[in-house]
Amino acid sequence: MIIQNKKTVKILLIGGGTGGSVSPLLAIAEELRIRNYELENFDFLWIGTKNGPEREMVEKENIPFKTIVSGKLRRYFSLQNFIDIFKIKIAFWQSLFILLKWRPDLVISAGSFVSVPAVWAAWFLGAKVLIHQQDVRPGLANRLIAPIANVISVTFENSLADYGKKAIWVGNPVRKQLSIINYQLKIKKLKKKFNLQENLPIALIIGGGTGATAINKLVEQSLNELIKFCQIIHITGKNKSITNYKSQIMNYTQYEFLDIGRMAEVYNLADVVVSRCGLGVLSDLSYLGKPVILIPLPDSHQEDNVAVFAKAKAAIILKQKELTKEKLTDEIKKLIENKELQKTLSQNIKQVIKQGANKAIAEIIRAML
Repeated sequence: MIIQNKKTVKILLIGGGTGGSVSPLLAIAEELRIRNYELENFDFLWIGTKNGPEREMVEKENIPFKTIVSGKLRRYFSLQNFIDIFKIKIAFWQSLFILLKWRPDLVISAGSFVSVPAVWAAWFLGAKVLIHQQDVRPGLANRLIAPIANVISVTFENSLADYGKKAIWVGNPVRKQLSIINYQLKIKKLKKKFNLQENLPIALIIGGGTGATAINKLVEQSLNELIKFCQIIHITGKNKSITNYKSQIMNYTQYEFLDIGRMAEVYNLADVVVSRCGLGVLSDLSYLGKPVILIPLPDSHQEDNVAVFAKAKAAIILKQKELTKEKLTDEIKKLIENKELQKTLSQNIKQVIKQGANKAIAEIIRAML
């Protein structure tokens, strides 16, 4: 029997600035590694920003990481736009230099402004391009690189109309670590690990990255009332911790950031979740079927995302501009006490985002190669 040598396929992953564009790409890389196709080995390289959270996330997965300058084009007048045009030009040449040496077979991006010059450079060198559109509303970065993409995978069926024949509806990839088996024994061990009480309900509050300060402030103002009826696990976002927080506050634990393994644990511990509405966290919540209160970032793409969940009656939606500490406390308490509503929301949220995106995108990549 003759054993063929496997071909090494080089895949460039591009994204960063926030964790939102990073998680689906890591899920795709993870899926390709697990599948371990008969004829291919996959070699990955990541291009991201210097100061974003992605370096830590990527290097934990043993993927080499390179940085380029990141410029952003704002859809309103700003003197910073003129500066950032030069940054984007510099980033193109930085990317070209990196890729002339590495020569990827395929480039994958899930949005973010750091991806624009790097994807252009990769296309210039003849690499195939796959873009993933997470949000309902197409972002400017994806609009700029969509014309040179070979395939555009989308989370929502409605997005097919935005990209035409190139688009394929797949859902949104999620990390394998989310699949913690929810046996009671394991939950007991996790509660001990996070210093949680056995019989008091748990609310997970996720401030997110952009705009986390507003939610964190509401939590801080509501804390004395919240801890009377539940335990709080609060993910504040990097450098956005509650300044007056004292570790000895009963029933309250604060983290700036948790990696995917620990995030999976707190997801599974939570009876209810309060969250911003980036597509990464919404995909996790849909996959896990968590009863959730959503607070979209005002005047942003998150409001489009959350409209899909509202239509499916899959979440309680609160508008930040109308939110007070009393209303937040009241809504969390009502959801914790209403087991039937938790069950309904859990069932409905599982139906919002199409399942099986990891496998579907892996097959698209296989076909492109």
